[in-house]
Amino acid sequence: MIIDFHTHIFSPEVKNNRSCFLRKDSSFETLYSRADSKIITADDLINVMDEKMINCSVVMGIGWNELDSAKASNDYIIESCQKYKDRLIGLGSVNPVLGDDALNELNRCLDSGLVGMGELHPDLQQFNLDDFNVMNQFMTELKLKNGLLLTHSSEPVGHVYTGKGFTTPDKIWRFLNMFPDSNVVLAHWGGGLPFYSLMPEVSEAISNFYFDTAASPYLYSKSIFDIANQLIGPERILFGSDYPLISQSRIINQIKDSRLLAEEQQKIFSDNAIRLLAKLKGGDDTRIYEFQ
Repeated sequence: MIIDFHTHIFSPEVKNNRSCFLRKDSSFETLYSRADSKIITADDLINVMDEKMINCSVVMGIGWNELDSAKASNDYIIESCQKYKDRLIGLGSVNPVLGDDALNELNRCLDSGLVGMGELHPDLQQFNLDDFNVMNQFMTELKLKNGLLLTHSSEPVGHVYTGKGFTTPDKIWRFLNMFPDSNVVLAHWGGGLPFYSLMPEVSEAISNFYFDTAASPYLYSKSIFDIANQLIGPERILFGSDYPLISQSRIINQIKDSRLLAEEQQKIFSDNAIRLLAKLKGGDDTRIYEFQ
């Protein structure tokens, strides 16, 4: 069984009118101004999931800046998760800087069946993840709803790529210490934060959080899976592809070709996601168990 914890979908309106949304939202412009930046709908994703034998995907939009664009994207994700309720689980998106509007949209998303908010992209949304004044109410409300936050993470060194940003391990470290009891998934290996788990205080602080593998082949050599397994254990790693940025198969094959034991691979492919998703719904979301 495979659960992909990091995929991006857009409505047919966005897919067919890219130029309109490029003018409307600065985050979308940054990430999708290139014609070869692939945009897919929920139907497109389901077709690929069938081809790649992926049981379930967590779907999200992007870190929208413009409120109406965020709401429209969230509406589509809600609709898609209802249409494919046995295959898709959704995250909503809104810029926390929007204050009460952001809190209202967060509540609307979770009341409509989404399990959290993401992918947050602090740099494109023009705030710092470790800014307590921006994040406190947002994270407090999310915790009250028992939802999760999935946030973009950036490596402090290495090659530059579109949307990389500066949400680096030092900022993430401060953020996690501000909200230690929250449900957080750090995308893209948390910008390399697992490497700092060799420091005892870091190891203790990150023990409650998850790291996804989204876009891993673009960022690290395939040995990352064996090394991360040694540093933080398989229980905190979630398979995520970042599809359609990258094919699910590339990361699946890297995991299967690693030195991880079969039971460790299974934790990464699905068991950890099932445990986290069941926790978000207090164990009462029967859909989680239908995936098995």
